[in-house]
Amino acid sequence: MVGVLETETRAGRATPHCRRANRKSLHGPKKELVRDATKTALATALGISRSALYYTSKKEKRDWELKAQIEEVLRAHPAYGSRNVAIELGRNRKPVRRVMRKFGIKPYRRRGRKWRKTKNISVIYANILLTTIPAYPHHVWAADFTELSWHDMTVYVATVIDLFTREIVGVAVSLRKGAPLTMQALWHALLHYPHSIIFHSDNGSEYDAAAFKNILTDFSICISRSYPGCPWENGYQESFYGKFKLDLGDPNRFRSLGELVTEIYHTIWTYNTTRIHSALKMPPRTFAKRFAQDIIEIKSVS
Repeated sequence: MVGVLETETRAGRATPHCRRANRKSLHGPKKELVRDATKTALATALGISRSALYYTSKKEKRDWELKAQIEEVLRAHPAYGSRNVAIELGRNRKPVRRVMRKFGIKPYRRRGRKWRKTKNISVIYANILLTTIPAYPHHVWAADFTELSWHDMTVYVATVIDLFTREIVGVAVSLRKGAPLTMQALWHALLHYPHSIIFHSDNGSEYDAAAFKNILTDFSICISRSYPGCPWENGYQESFYGKFKLDLGDPNRFRSLGELVTEIYHTIWTYNTTRIHSALKMPPRTFAKRFAQDIIEIKSVS
């Protein structure tokens, strides 16, 4: 299994070549999905108005606005908890704490790591999510990766999450981190779902690599980034990884790497299909199916 993972990683380095070789297969069946991903085309296909397509409840809008305000406070004071954030905003602590939990926003805690020189970022992309609320499936994807300690090795897991349905749409596992790992997770999502309109991540080199950004450009996906030094602005993935590691348990209980990798994929499948998401009150995939059914009913009525 170690050999398989290393082979996948080496294959990841050749992704640009593979993309050219498979361009016909990737842009053939999915061409209509890409073409119909615009706001007007999607609304027209469903037989509804654009305003109906992007309707969000007043409570959801208020929560998103409060989330943006909290993130602005944390940019200036990264270590603030919900109590200090509430004082800074002149708000009651209860809604602030609820919104921070809802969107996985946590104060930044230094972990005693060695000082490293800050890398120069050639292009700073805006955080589009400060003003844009995910309004439908595959509107906004967010990505990140985490690491698992397994005996004397480190296993890396990269995922892509749909922020509207909270479903994990892309995943990759490797013994090495870097752009090949995150690109594999992205291609996994693109091969199984229509591409998103916005792709959000942090400013790590894994997502700032030219090869990775070229994929997003090829699909006309808007790039959104957390502000440098503000990891809480990608709290959606941080929140998922907290649940994921709790459900996965101790990786060292597995004798072989193959057993661990199998359990990683099974845990993600369980999260998508059977585990109740606290914000949705149901599993993410069930929520996605119900939303799709509601759209069909709206279309039939109109």
